Amino acid sequence: MAEAGRLYVVATPIGNLEDITPRALKALGAVARIAAEDTRRTRQLLTHFGISPRALESLHAHSSPREIARLVDALQSGEDIAFVTDAGTPLVSDPGDALVRAAIEAGITVVPVPGASAVLAALMASGLVGGAFRFLGFLPRDGSTRREAIARVCDTPETVVLFEAANRTNATLTDLADATPDRTACVARELTKVHEEFLRGTLRELVALNHAWIGEVVLVLGPHEVSAREGAIDDAALDEKIDIALAQGEHSRAIAERLAAWSGRPKRQVYGRVIARKQRLEG
Repeated sequence: MAEAGRLYVVATPIGNLEDITPRALKALGAVARIAAEDTRRTRQLLTHFGISPRALESLHAHSSPREIARLVDALQSGEDIAFVTDAGTPLVSDPGDALVRAAIEAGITVVPVPGASAVLAALMASGLVGGAFRFLGFLPRDGSTRREAIARVCDTPETVVLFEAANRTNATLTDLADATPDRTACVARELTKVHEEFLRGTLRELVALNHAWIGEVVLVLGPHEVSAREGAIDDAALDEKIDIALAQGEHSRAIAERLAAWSGRPKRQVYGRVIARKQRLEG
């Protein structure tokens, strides 16, 4: 029986092609096949470095279990395979976890080939690394899951790193500033590329810029004292916010989720005040 191959999970540049590592080039040039999130983009990268893969095929977030099983079968038959995403480190808010899990379950050796990472690049230049940090990827777009995610960010005392689409960056900054206006932050744009940009300040200050964001964005929020918010916001200020939200027809649970994040108080406590205020207004 043939010895099983290895799965190489290879990081690629996030912008500047000079960030490719010699080890990544060696792996991409040596494997039997390359599985890529976007074969067109990967082919451009390989052509730039003069690599002609023996096989290049697509594997993305919507690939079927059958496609993943086919790659695992190839690994078990002795083929070495490299997996890359469009840019940066695979599996960090990128596809690939299903393939890696399937390979591990099949007893395949998984070899990480580290390199460029938008998360680490943003942290390096943010000036906001306070030791530990929490990476939360992309926030949900709307609904209760978004409000819960915003609350989770606000309840995290460590540095937080988020990804965001350019056209949604101002909305996310506004939501975060509504809860923690004085938290320091850095917006990193187009990392390692020609138009690389860093804007720093409090969330309140960054929202006021109303900047026209273009390209790929990473948000870094500095460490903050979670407990300090509850003491700074009294009952009268909280009730005023509740009354405004009720007058606008906002759902009680949605109000509680949003204002719990803003005030730093437990959601159950805020929900109780919302119901009390609603009954008083209706009575």
